[in-house]
Amino acid sequence: MSNLVTVPHNGTIANKTKNNFTNLSHWFDDMLNRDIPSVFNHLDYEMPKVNIKENAEAFTVELAVPGFDKKDFKLDLDHKVLSISAEIKEETENKEENYSRKEFGYASFKRTFTLPDSVDDEAINASYKDGVLSILLPKKEEAKQKPVRSIKIT
Repeated sequence: MSNLVTVPHNGTIANKTKNNFTNLSHWFDDMLNRDIPSVFNHLDYEMPKVNIKENAEAFTVELAVPGFDKKDFKLDLDHKVLSISAEIKEETENKEENYSRKEFGYASFKRTFTLPDSVDDEAINASYKDGVLSILLPKKEEAKQKPVRSIKIT
């Protein structure tokens, strides 16, 4: 008996019981993934995605972290290890004549990166705009890529 799952041409996995009913885990996943109205939907996310770019002058680290404010972030550098963390807490209360509803949410993350020796750790700076945290890691002068030069043969 095979435990392989059939993968249709559209790329989704069809995991059905022998009675052609979706199994309980898929039903449960479907229930959790429905659009339930909440003021905290922006808090429901995974670890932020990171882009790291390098050019001749510097490295740039970009994190996609919408829903945060600049004050929510904490950046630390300890022995060439850059730690980026953030925390956000929200609470709302809605009181009406016959009922009261109180909701709260919490989100946090922490990412760490070991910096190469070529980074000038005294010149690191960061900015936050449009949901993207950008950290500029300038290279030390001796680590910057030198332009190509021609050498004359004598």
